Amino acid sequence: MGSQQPHLFDFWRSSASYRVRIALHSLDFDFTTTHVSIPTGEHSSPDHLERNPQGFLPVLDIDGLRLTQSLAIVEYLHEVYDGDFLPSDAAGKARVRALSHVIAMETHPVCNPYLVNHVLKLADGDDAMRVEWMKTFIRKGLSAFEKLLEHKSTGDYCHGDKPGLADVCLVPQVYNANRWGADISDMPKLLKIADRCEALPAFAAAHPDRYQPKD
Repeated sequence: MGSQQPHLFDFWRSSASYRVRIALHSLDFDFTTTHVSIPTGEHSSPDHLERNPQGFLPVLDIDGLRLTQSLAIVEYLHEVYDGDFLPSDAAGKARVRALSHVIAMETHPVCNPYLVNHVLKLADGDDAMRVEWMKTFIRKGLSAFEKLLEHKSTGDYCHGDKPGLADVCLVPQVYNANRWGADISDMPKLLKIADRCEALPAFAAAHPDRYQPKD
């Protein structure tokens, strides 16, 4: 590891940040964090836009690098620090990436605050529409994820018998489903896997409640 301690620019309730925290805790990294508030617009400040021109979180400073995009960060940790977040075989990698992308590239972006807030603005500030939007698209994405778990490679976790990149994506999305009241009670496979993950120390240590600012 480089001489400097890894530093994560993070919003406690951001599911992308949650993913990276899980990965860092899985590797027992000693890292520091800076809270960047999305509700107050701090993610759009000049300081943060200098870190990431998209204004998104998380941003990880590690090994003299500044990394963005949660899946790219987790794959960097996998490759450089033997993170074991992806299987060794090409077919396994493709499946785990596909599962991860269902959440990180298809479901999460549609529910990202910058998009939903714009939709809400067009709807004259109808907050009930925001809740319905979130519930609808979170459920739709996780319903597809549940079907994809009907596969011979699913084990105690999304792929096999140890947590990987897909599980790192699944747990924050289940957190979001619960937060917004999306009904996922008919998705027993993913719920069992999420429960199993949440009992692991790395997942528990990364939970949003542990990163919520106290002031």
